[in-house]
Amino acid sequence: MDDPEILALLPAIEQQMDSPETPFVAEALERLLTHEDINDEEAKYMLAFCLADELEKMASEGREFSLNRYQTLVGFLPVLPE
Repeated sequence: MDDPEILALLPAIEQQMDSPETPFVAEALERLLTHEDINDEEAKYMLAFCLADELEKMASEGREFSLNRYQTLVGFLPVLPE
C-alpha cells in the first residue's frame, strides 16, 4: 500500500464518498469494512486502486472516464482488478 500514484488518489476517494454522483463509493467502503481483515486505510486504498485502473484505461484507450466501468470495478472489491 505504498504506490504513490494510488496514494495521490485518496483525496479523490474522500470526495467521492460524499458526492451524490458516486454513492457506490461510500457503499463499497462500508461493505469492505465488514471484513474483519480490512481496515479503513486498506479499504480506501482498494477504492483508489480501482479509480487508478479506470484512469489508466481511459488514458490508454483515449476515451472519456467511464463511471459505469469504475462502479463495476468497485463492485468486485475486495478482489482487485489485474
